[in-house]
Amino acid sequence: MSIHKTQALILNKRDFRETSLIVDFYTKEFGKISGLLKGVRAEADKFASNLEIFSLNEIVFYRRANSSLHLVSQADKIENFTGARNHLEKTTLASFMMELVGSIMQLEDKNEEIFDLTVNCLKELETNYNPDKIATIFKIKILALSGFKPHFDSCVICSEKIMAQSKFSMALGGLLCAKCCHKDLSSRNIFRGTVATILHIERGQLRSGLNLGMNPEIKKELGVILNSFLNFHLGKELKSQRVMQKLSAGV
Repeated sequence: MSIHKTQALILNKRDFRETSLIVDFYTKEFGKISGLLKGVRAEADKFASNLEIFSLNEIVFYRRANSSLHLVSQADKIENFTGARNHLEKTTLASFMMELVGSIMQLEDKNEEIFDLTVNCLKELETNYNPDKIATIFKIKILALSGFKPHFDSCVICSEKIMAQSKFSMALGGLLCAKCCHKDLSSRNIFRGTVATILHIERGQLRSGLNLGMNPEIKKELGVILNSFLNFHLGKELKSQRVMQKLSAGV
């Protein structure tokens, strides 16, 4: 077994036997990994971290060549994002971010840009009073960085640049021009402003997206398009997404 040290976000955790935990991490150098933390439930102070979901830690682990479950020997907390934990909507969004990373990324598929995006969005959550905008930016940018994004640059069928009103096809994963709309009769209209907003956020820095103004109609359509796209292509609705929607609706 080889030994490694890396920064890691905690995506999920579950009990293993009587005293141990299995923790899913998203690491800077190795992507998503699963780690076994032996005896941590019996000895609460065995690790210098309380191993909370969406906390940032430095971990030391022994990488097993013949298994996807590695042995974690050390976990030291770097950042707990306490400012986000004191607010229900922000905590729910942070949990959604971890669930989305865990659902989109494959085991040991390294992507430092996604790691940095996630950490920076968690930092923004601590002081930013607009978690809805952070959620929108995170969805758009993680889809773009993971290669999972919808096609908004041109028509997904013929690749022609779209000059007039277009439609969005969930099944085909992108925009359809007027000539190709018949390829998916369930495609829906989409505002040009919504397309422009998505492209601006995809290509720009996090701060640029946070400073971008969004009118209520575009904000609403972004939510519908992004959530529907994620549900369609993941084949499920994330649990934390349902909670976020209930909070937004005041349920």
